[in-house]
Amino acid sequence: MTHDLRRRLGRGVHHLATLALLIGGMVGRAAAQPQDFGIGAPGPTLYKQRCASCHDAAPDAPEAARTPPRATLAKMTRAQIESALDTGGPMALMAKGFSAVERAAVAAFLSTVTAPAVDPDANRCASAGGPLGDPAARPQWNGWGNGPTNARFQTAAAAGLTAATVPKLTLKWAFGVPGAVAMSAQPTVVSGRVFFGTEVGLVYGLDAVTGCTHWVYKADGNVRSAISVAALAGSGPARYAAYFGDLRANVYAVDASTGALLWKVKVEDHVTARITGAPTLWNGRLYVPVSSLEEGPGARPDYPCCSFRGSVVALDAATGRRVWKTYTIPEEPKVVGKNAAGTPLWKPAGAAIWASPTIDAARGLLYVATGNAYTEPAAPTSDAVMAMALDSGEVRWVSQVTPNDTYVIGCRADNDNCPDDVGPDFDFGNSPILRTLANGRRIIVVGQKSGVAYGLDPDDKGAVLWRYRAGKGSALGGIEWGSAADDRVMYVPVSDVLHPESGGLHAIGIGSGERIWHAPAPTPGCATGTGCSSAQSAAISVIPGVVFSGAVDGHLRAYDATNGRIIWDVETARDFPTVNGVAASGGSIDGPGPTIVGGMVFAGSGYGRWRGRAGNVLLAFAVQ
Repeated sequence: MTHDLRRRLGRGVHHLATLALLIGGMVGRAAAQPQDFGIGAPGPTLYKQRCASCHDAAPDAPEAARTPPRATLAKMTRAQIESALDTGGPMALMAKGFSAVERAAVAAFLSTVTAPAVDPDANRCASAGGPLGDPAARPQWNGWGNGPTNARFQTAAAAGLTAATVPKLTLKWAFGVPGAVAMSAQPTVVSGRVFFGTEVGLVYGLDAVTGCTHWVYKADGNVRSAISVAALAGSGPARYAAYFGDLRANVYAVDASTGALLWKVKVEDHVTARITGAPTLWNGRLYVPVSSLEEGPGARPDYPCCSFRGSVVALDAATGRRVWKTYTIPEEPKVVGKNAAGTPLWKPAGAAIWASPTIDAARGLLYVATGNAYTEPAAPTSDAVMAMALDSGEVRWVSQVTPNDTYVIGCRADNDNCPDDVGPDFDFGNSPILRTLANGRRIIVVGQKSGVAYGLDPDDKGAVLWRYRAGKGSALGGIEWGSAADDRVMYVPVSDVLHPESGGLHAIGIGSGERIWHAPAPTPGCATGTGCSSAQSAAISVIPGVVFSGAVDGHLRAYDATNGRIIWDVETARDFPTVNGVAASGGSIDGPGPTIVGGMVFAGSGYGRWRGRAGNVLLAFAVQ
């Protein structure tokens, strides 16, 4: 997929930094180094060489659907552009090899907007807060799916909210991220603290009630993955670590009480590799999914397409030591020829993993959903759900639902880099959800960019039990970043952002695959214009009786889980006063979903591509 290029531009496309500068002039395998423009090369030259093919593309070009136009970039501050060119996302990949002077030159060419310097560590908590304390002793939402089965479900007791109280939610506090132009990481709430990463590499530990800052850590790159918190094994008195990955394929463990670095490990050397999905923590091991941006430059005649393979890397959570690494495509890529420009061509490649792995403790397995292939023939592990042994990484079974999906962005006729038959880019951005039915039967449910939700049998090698079409499907979804499920119903949000009739929410019986209800998307809560859409691309979250879903139009809504009726609706695409004094605004909601815990709802807002405005705000709602 490009899933991103939302994602990749980011699964799946998601966020200004995620959506920018992917196509023109990207770098490839280590053998293909970026052009050296020389210190101080003029901004217009650098922009034309690396950026213009996407940002100046015609409105009907494929690149334009995934990339903010130059007019949007002009609204960013110089500092924001420089940061986006330097923190590991698509823009940083495009600028690989630029000096600080060259990054500044591009920023100065694109924008004349300046902003006052701000302290990322402003609004310090009056008290240090002390040790974190046992996360299990208080309500929590820990990691991407709030549990190893990735159901994105919160119990009534931990939620502290009901269908009767949700309509009373009001804004309690807002937090502005300095320098950010998108909010792409889901907050984790553990022991009364909020942990979240940012596109500028700042990782925060805040107080959940007040929003004051306990600590800030600066990672090497954009941190989009949700954070998991757990006791650090072998640390003597209870000490807790916060684990996350960045878009430079680094994995970190920091002290959850202080933000001090405990260890850092790079899990993949391919220049396009990144960690988009949240690492999953289970029994002292961290299971890390690895994705990439390679399908972005893959069609360029000067790019050696393609050599990235998705993988899962198991790390010892206490030390960061690698326990095992399993590629989604077992065959190592090799040169198979050259294109008309003389650039080497590689294969096989693809099958990135965009979402968090799911744990099946009963069978000692983990499940991942993979992306499309980049080279043909498409690997049989692309667009599939795979099962791997937790202890060794051995692949136990593969259930491919879309064969022959070979895709790179921007293919044209007579391009040797491109497949003869370009696929639909229907990879997975959802994590598999593992649930147990009332009769004891287990099932995996998962949504795909094709717009189809699947029920798979984990006890029969992932055999398809049912299919349900929720959306039309496209390279941008379909079903994009995350479905959710209780023990009876799977809830599926629809993106279809490129279609006139986008959005909508479906409730599907897990056991039967039959529709329970469908809530059509409301009229977009924005004026007409670029990116004004009802698409529900972002992951959703569920508590008993309520489904929370953010939308591209900037609204965060709560639906009655029994019938799909909207019971709460708040506009987030506006400016907010913040507890840390940073100027902040929201925008579209895309990518991560809301976190519900302890009577509060936490959600980031600001996906600049769709509403034409950048966003940098974390919002906390509570019943006053």
